[in-house]
Amino acid sequence: MNLVAAALQSGFASLASYLAAHVLLCLMPAFFIAGALSALVPHAAIIRFLGPGASKWVSYPAAAGAGSLLAVWSCTVQPLFAGIYSKGAGLGPAVTFLFFAPAANILALSYTGVALGADFAIARIVLALCFGIGIGLLMALLFHRDDTARTDAMEAFATGDGIPRRNLAFLAVLVALLIAGTLKIDWLAAPLFSAELPWQGAAEAQGLLDWLVPVNQIKGEEGLSLQGLALIGLLLAMGAAAWRGLGRVDAGFNRLTWLALGLTVATLAFAALGLRANGAGLTIIVTGRTLAVILLCLAIIPLARRFDAWDMQQWLWETWRFIMLIFPLLVVGVFLVGVVRSFIQPEWIRFIAGSNTLLANLAGVVFGVFMYFPTLVEVPIAKMFLSLGMHPGPLIAYLMADPELSLQSILITAAIIGKLKAWTYVGLVALFSTAAGLTYGAWVDGTPFFSLALGIGGFIATLTVLVHLLERSRRVPAH
Repeated sequence: MNLVAAALQSGFASLASYLAAHVLLCLMPAFFIAGALSALVPHAAIIRFLGPGASKWVSYPAAAGAGSLLAVWSCTVQPLFAGIYSKGAGLGPAVTFLFFAPAANILALSYTGVALGADFAIARIVLALCFGIGIGLLMALLFHRDDTARTDAMEAFATGDGIPRRNLAFLAVLVALLIAGTLKIDWLAAPLFSAELPWQGAAEAQGLLDWLVPVNQIKGEEGLSLQGLALIGLLLAMGAAAWRGLGRVDAGFNRLTWLALGLTVATLAFAALGLRANGAGLTIIVTGRTLAVILLCLAIIPLARRFDAWDMQQWLWETWRFIMLIFPLLVVGVFLVGVVRSFIQPEWIRFIAGSNTLLANLAGVVFGVFMYFPTLVEVPIAKMFLSLGMHPGPLIAYLMADPELSLQSILITAAIIGKLKAWTYVGLVALFSTAAGLTYGAWVDGTPFFSLALGIGGFIATLTVLVHLLERSRRVPAH
C-alpha cells in the first residue's frame, strides 16, 4: 500500500512541477505559434518547401535548420510539429523537424560542448543530423502512399504562392516570445530591480511544498515553489476562461475571450518574474526576461490589428484546437512518467551502462524515455553519469533518445499522425540512438575509422533493403 501511495505521490509531484516550471513560458507560446501556422500560413507555402513533392535537398535541410534555431524539447515541439504537418508538410520533413529541434538545437549543442566537451557536441550534431534526416527519409518511404494522398488533397484546395509579410511579422514575434521565455543567456536572466513583499509565513509555506513535492535532481524531480503554485492557479483560471472564450471564438469574440487573453499575458509576465521565499517574506525580481516577455506580448497587439477579425478568430480557435488535442495527453503522460520513475533506480542504469555493449546502449535509450528531463537538463545529468562511470557510448545513446522520446510525447505523436506511424518513429529513434551510441563508443574505444564506416554502411544498407522489401510486399496485390 505504501508503494502505491509513493507512486501516486510521485505522479502528482511530477505533474505539479512540470505544469509550474515548463508549460507557461515554453508550451503556451508554442500552442499560439501552432495556431498561427495553421490559420495564417497558406497551404501552398508549406507544401512548396516541405511537402512530399518538394526537393529533398531543400525540404530536409530546411526542416533541420528550423529545428536548430528553437531551444525546445519533446513536448514543446509537438504543437509546432502538429502545425506544420496539418498545413501540408510531408511526413519525412516534419519528422526530421520533430527529431532535430529537441536533439540538436543550437543551445543544447553549446551547452553540451561546455559541460561535456567538444567531442560530445560534435558527435551529437553529426549523429543528430545524419539520423534525423535518415529517420525522416525512412518514414517518408514507409508511408509514401498515405502521405501523398493526404498532401494531394490539401494541394487541391491550396491557394496563394507565399506568406504575406504581416503574417511573417506576426509569426516572428510569437517565435521571439517563445525564445525569450526559454533561452538561457545572461542578459535575460540578469536582475533589473527587486522588491520585498513582507510575509512571515513564506519560508514555512515553501517548506511545506518542499515536503509535499520534494526535489530529486537524479530522477528529474524539480519540486514546486510558491511561484509555481500560483502559476498552476493562474493556469486553471486561464483554462476555465478559455473553455468558452477560445473554444467558441470562431462564432465571434466574447467577454471570456478577452479574459482568457488577459490572463494569458498576465500569467506569462508572472512566470517570467523571479520569486524567492525567505525568512522575511518574498523577494520579487524583475529580470531581462520579464521585460522581454511583457514587451513582446504588447507588440502582438498592433500586429493583430492589421488582420481581419475573422483571421484572429481562426488563429485563436486553431490554438485552442491544438491545446485540446495535445494538453490532456501531456497531463496523462507526465503523471504516468512520475509513477514509473518512482520504481526506477538510477543505480541500475549505471551498473549495466559501464561498457559499450548493446544492452548498455539500450539501457541509455530506455533511461531517456522513462526518466525524461526537459531540454538542457539532460546535459548535467549526462555529466553526472559520466563521472559515475557510464561509458561515452551509452551516454550518447541517452543524449539522443532523452530529448526525443518520452511517454507523453509518444502519446501526443500518436494523436497527431496515428499509432502506426508514431510507433514506427519511436522504433526508428530507439534503433538509431542505439546505433549512435555503439558507433561513438566504438570510436572512443579505438576502433579504426574504416571499420566504423564499413559497419555504419552495412547497417544503413541492411535497413534500406529491409524497407524496400517491406514496401514491395505492400505493393503486391492480394490474390
